[in-house]
Amino acid sequence: MTQHWFRLYAQRIDTTKNMARFYAMSIEPDLFGGSALVRRWGRIGTRGQERIDLFEDDLQAISHFLFLARQKRARGYMPQPLS
Repeated sequence: MTQHWFRLYAQRIDTTKNMARFYAMSIEPDLFGGSALVRRWGRIGTRGQERIDLFEDDLQAISHFLFLARQKRARGYMPQPLS
């Protein structure tokens, strides 16, 4: 596995709907030589939920990462700087 750095933190805030959500993703190596796409989401200020999807190689993980990033952007999530 090659070392790639794919990380995203995005927020969707709409005060008229009392909506303040976050969505975070990163691609990380797993213990078996594959890649794991780690996703976290929920209301800003909470721990939220987490899901880990395992992939056999980097290309599958990156492809799914980019698909989800486009999908979230279309739903109004705005990328935020990572600290």
